[in-house]
Amino acid sequence: MSLEACAALVETADPDRHAVTVLAPGKAQQVLWPLYAFNVEVSRAPWVTQEPMIAEMRLQWWRDALDEIAEGKPVRTHEVTLPLAHILDREGALRLGDLVEARRWDIYAEPFADRAAFDTYIDATYGTLVWTAARLLGADDEGLIRELAYADGVAAMLRATPELIARGRHPLPDTSAAGVAQLAETALSRRREVLARRVDIAAGARPALMAGWRSSAILGQACRAPQDILVEGVRQSEFARRWSLLKAGVFGKLG
Repeated sequence: MSLEACAALVETADPDRHAVTVLAPGKAQQVLWPLYAFNVEVSRAPWVTQEPMIAEMRLQWWRDALDEIAEGKPVRTHEVTLPLAHILDREGALRLGDLVEARRWDIYAEPFADRAAFDTYIDATYGTLVWTAARLLGADDEGLIRELAYADGVAAMLRATPELIARGRHPLPDTSAAGVAQLAETALSRRREVLARRVDIAAGARPALMAGWRSSAILGQACRAPQDILVEGVRQSEFARRWSLLKAGVFGKLG
């Protein structure tokens, strides 16, 4: 029931990940649902209150839960923590603790200090989640996985940028047309380089990489019309969306 609760949470809060994960093998789903549900809980913790101290406490609750898992202690009862404890090893719990720490940036309205700070945030949040999932499913090339995850993380941030700006946040290091286009071009180039080496990725770990099934389209749009994506968000026809999902979930295409 806890695994089903995790899947239901992801379906509601992260429909893109849900759409592709339901097409993954059952063994992969047992790993992915708890990880993705954990990510939902942590990523929304800074947004459920306008009080920074309460948001900090919510994130600390998850950090403490991960410490319990890492130390082999009984984990606090929650519909996500129990299945999470079942799949995580010590390394995974410690890595996800770094993800929680990075999410503290979301609580406040300060911009990233520079591009390096932005890249660190993307790697700590998106990269750590993807690498943890991939490693638990048999991947062994962390650098390659994180390269792909970086590109997908940039795409996710670009997709969320209009809403984040509306909430008074500064999600990008440079919001000029040239800055957005350069960021998208770099991410797309790195994604293509990884896809050219897709045979090096363990087959069993592929489902962990499918969450970025819309990334190429998003990054391409940002390259072509950087200012439009900041104001209007991602534009993708339903046919294009369904075709991208079909390629990822049925044919196992990463891009």
